[in-house]
Amino acid sequence: MDLNRDSDLTQPFHPAIRHDWTREEVAELLALPFAELLFRAMSVHRAGFDPSSVQLSTLLSIKTGGCPEDCAYCPQSAHYKTGLKASGLMDSDLVLDAARRARDAGASRFCMGAAWRAPRDQDVEQVAALVACVKQLGLETCATLGMLSRPQADRLKQAGLDYYNHNLDTSPEYYGSIIGTRVYQDRLDTLENVREAGMHVCCGGILGMGEGPADRAELLRTLANLPEHPESVPINMLVRVAGTPLEDADAVDPFDFVRIIALARILMPRSMVRLSAGRESMSDELQALCFLAGANSIFLGETLLTTPNPSVDHDRRLLERLGISPMAAPSGATRG
Repeated sequence: MDLNRDSDLTQPFHPAIRHDWTREEVAELLALPFAELLFRAMSVHRAGFDPSSVQLSTLLSIKTGGCPEDCAYCPQSAHYKTGLKASGLMDSDLVLDAARRARDAGASRFCMGAAWRAPRDQDVEQVAALVACVKQLGLETCATLGMLSRPQADRLKQAGLDYYNHNLDTSPEYYGSIIGTRVYQDRLDTLENVREAGMHVCCGGILGMGEGPADRAELLRTLANLPEHPESVPINMLVRVAGTPLEDADAVDPFDFVRIIALARILMPRSMVRLSAGRESMSDELQALCFLAGANSIFLGETLLTTPNPSVDHDRRLLERLGISPMAAPSGATRG
């Protein structure tokens, strides 16, 4: 890969869709001068997307707290005292009411999250019923329920689930520093089950957990070298929650965060790169740089599972100031 383009800086940078990125190539990209890295990311973004359009999604916690996993960043873990009260699966009428409100606020995708390590088959049946009803509202559907077996993934696909979220969180090398109740391969196995069932994959990670630049690069390289790129790549900034082991973690440098957004866009040119958790603490200027770097999806709504998110009004004002419009809802869906 030629990284020396002194003679053609005005030419768009169009990397091929690749699944064989080396550590050295990714490290070279991440080390580029900030303006050059953004130029390349912006060029890739414009080649595949309208830079003045973002997808709006809404994420609802349909089963909160009590998770047996020990993820060091998570306020829903039963291992930590964060003041969060565990609850059972939300009533279907409440879920559908939330989905309607999300749709009416401009969201085109509705995501449902449940704090399970791995759902039981009867849990999957209940979520499948919710998925079928949300689809009738004209929304794309997404769920994050923990580890899935292949039959469970097949059932959710049959119900109409469009996307399944299961983040890798960080690099394989750093993973054991933040999670001890499962291994990296468990996550990769779930992604494979989701793919084989015919669903789209939503998979990304979290910045600010004490990982280094090499770990961030390796997370994205791992995603880019999957047999198929995730259709959605959420990039989260750690929300430091009191009571979790990472409550005193150092903040991520804003420019480093933008660099990761740009790198994700270059490595996975056709993926939706979602600016996810942590936006409530981001300045408007930082978010604007992320959109320039190739982010083209955000979560809409005041709460993101259990952590704060910017208000809908604030997001609308920001997008208006930037001249960015919401992407249209998926075509051909029934609205109810």
